[in-house]
Amino acid sequence: MEKITEAQATAESSALTPTQLRIATFNVSMEATNYQTDQNEEASLALLEDALASGSHPQIRNIAEIIQRVRPDILLLNEFDYIPQQAKGIDQFKKRYLAVPQHSGLQPVDYPYAYIAPVNTGEPSPFDLSGDGKATGKGADAWGFGFYPGQYGMVVLSRYPIAADQVRSFQKFKWADMPGALKPVDPETGLSWYSAEAWPELRLSSKSLWDLPITVAGQTLHVLASHPTPPVFDGPEDRNGRRNHDEIRLLADYLSQAGYIYDDNGSKAPFSGQRFVILGDLNASVYSKDTLPGTLDQLFNHSAINASFTPTSEGAHQNAPGVAGAAEHTAAWKSRADYVLPSKQGWRIVDGGVFWPTQGTAEFRLIASRKASSDHRLVYLDLQITD
Repeated sequence: MEKITEAQATAESSALTPTQLRIATFNVSMEATNYQTDQNEEASLALLEDALASGSHPQIRNIAEIIQRVRPDILLLNEFDYIPQQAKGIDQFKKRYLAVPQHSGLQPVDYPYAYIAPVNTGEPSPFDLSGDGKATGKGADAWGFGFYPGQYGMVVLSRYPIAADQVRSFQKFKWADMPGALKPVDPETGLSWYSAEAWPELRLSSKSLWDLPITVAGQTLHVLASHPTPPVFDGPEDRNGRRNHDEIRLLADYLSQAGYIYDDNGSKAPFSGQRFVILGDLNASVYSKDTLPGTLDQLFNHSAINASFTPTSEGAHQNAPGVAGAAEHTAAWKSRADYVLPSKQGWRIVDGGVFWPTQGTAEFRLIASRKASSDHRLVYLDLQITD
């Protein structure tokens, strides 16, 4: 299958057939610590709110320009802080950045529908989860690593209606309720890393897992959005590596209609969608020694998932010459971390790619550094709806 160029990726999605969609995931690194002007300044949602309200922050403008160039129909944004008041958060991003051409020749992009919800990052727990003898409620002692509630949140933007009343969230599912969970153990003592009080209460998702039904041309598709914890920043107990594995397992088991899973409303109803697409920075790579062996096999080898197409880019190949699988990388640190994985049923994969301009091109400025936009790249697939 012939790959499209970066220039072709800027084509209007309206040029696609009515039943063909461009669906993307993008870790935009829009969490508030990026907007601190003073290291002593306390990180809070207000920092992102101010940057959004200004309409002029260079990093956010570049993020918007990338989106305007690729023009997805449905887009998951990872690491967009959860701001409960949409008027101060995602609505500002849409109004002051996406609705404004960010470069000569570009057109605004409009997403009439958006979905936001709480995440576990920064939500204080009463336990010492880090094992340092203190229960601070912040950082590694929050339900998901974060220094304030909503940090590293998620947003789904869509040109098509989201059935908000049918969305299922698995933010509060307990890790201990997963049969055969990879419970972390202190290798020095052979005892559970987490206390007898903490383990039964620990939420599995470091952010959340969402199942969003979206209606397109009378057909329903399910967006399965998540952002598992990085499998690093721990110790020999590998608590984050094990959590990453089991967060991804939860997604695979949900597709397999496992009976143990319950959503945030307490429902154990099995997943019934036939046409779906998995989106997110999964923080897992087959090339990474930090990813627990077999983690991604849970998705790549799943009977319902079509993992046959791997988006690539010349920019990624240039970033890691001589490295096996370099063209597949989606992150600046030379790894494939971000995924768009469709169901085998209901779709035909037309094309796909990673927005990663090569050095020497006019667009390289957009991804030249983390400060320019993000250390992740936008990943997309063009999918045609089938019966």
